[in-house]
Amino acid sequence: MQSTPPTFTLRLHVRISLGLLAMFILKTWRSTAFGIYGYLNFTKSGFLEHSKNFKPEDMATRIDGKNCVVTGANSGIGYATAKGLASRGANVYMVCRNRERGEAALSKIHSTTGNQNVHLEVNNAGVLENTRVTTPEGYEMNFAVNVLGTYGMTELLVPLLEKCEGDARVITVSSGGMYTSPLTTDLQFKDGEFNGVEQYARNKRVQVALTEKWAEKYGNKGIGFYAMHPGWAETPGVTNSLPAFSKSMQGKLRTSEEGADTVIWLASQPKQNLVSGGLYFDRTEASKHLPFAATSNSHNAIDSIMATLDSLANFSI
Repeated sequence: MQSTPPTFTLRLHVRISLGLLAMFILKTWRSTAFGIYGYLNFTKSGFLEHSKNFKPEDMATRIDGKNCVVTGANSGIGYATAKGLASRGANVYMVCRNRERGEAALSKIHSTTGNQNVHLEVNNAGVLENTRVTTPEGYEMNFAVNVLGTYGMTELLVPLLEKCEGDARVITVSSGGMYTSPLTTDLQFKDGEFNGVEQYARNKRVQVALTEKWAEKYGNKGIGFYAMHPGWAETPGVTNSLPAFSKSMQGKLRTSEEGADTVIWLASQPKQNLVSGGLYFDRTEASKHLPFAATSNSHNAIDSIMATLDSLANFSI
C-alpha cells in the first residue's frame, strides 16, 4: 500500500498601503519620463537639433555697460556665461567660491575677450552634496546654498535692481532634475532617509517656483525674472557630484558653452520678447512640469516656503 505524500500549503499575505503604492508608481513615472525626455532633449544631440531654429542675430546683440553678476563663474556654465557676457561688452562681476581659481578665470576672461571691466567677488553658487552636511548655522548644505542663499541674495538686491531703468533681470539656472520632484515644504529633507540627488532636484524646483512668485511680486518694479535649465552639460560640477552619470553619458553631454547659451540669450534679448516668471530651455519657453507627473499643484506651497525663507534669512521684505 502506497502512502500518500504529505501536502504543504504556503500562504503569503502581503498588505500594501494604497497610498504608498500610488506614491511609488508616481515617483517611478516621474523618473522614467524624465530620463526619456532628458535623453531626447537635454543631451548634445538635443542641443544640435534645437539650434537649427536659433537666430544668429539674437546673439549678436551688444550689451556694453550693462552690469552682470554671475555666480559660479570660475568654471563650467558659470565661466562660459561670464565669458560670453564679457565678450558682448558687459561689466561682469564674477562671484566665485575659491579666490585662487576665480583669479585664474578672471585673468583668462580678460585676455580672451579684451574686456577689462570684469571683476571678482567671492561667494558660492550651487552645490550637490550626496550625504547630509550641516552648515555652521545648522542648515542642510544643499538647501543653504541652492535655496536660502539664492533667495537672500535676490531679495536683498531688489532695491538696487529697481534703479536699472526697467531693464533689470534675474536669471536663475535651475536643472532638468526638478521635473522629478514636486514643491515640498520639507526644505531641509528632515523626513525620510536623506538623498542628495533628490534634495538637489527639490532645490531646483523651489528655484523655478520662486521665479514665478518673484515675477508676480515685483512685476511693477521693472525687474524681469527668468529660470532656465541648461540641459545635461559636461562640467566639473557634474563630474564631481554625479560621476556614474557623467561616465555613462560620456560623449553625449553638452559643452559648457552650449549649457550657457540660453543664459546669455536671456541676458541679451529685449524684455518684451520674454515672459517674466517663465522657464526657458534652448532659447524657448518650456513647460515646468512633465505630463501626469502631479507636480503643478504643488507650486501652491510657495507662499508658505517664502515665509519660511524670510524667517531663516532673518529679514522680512
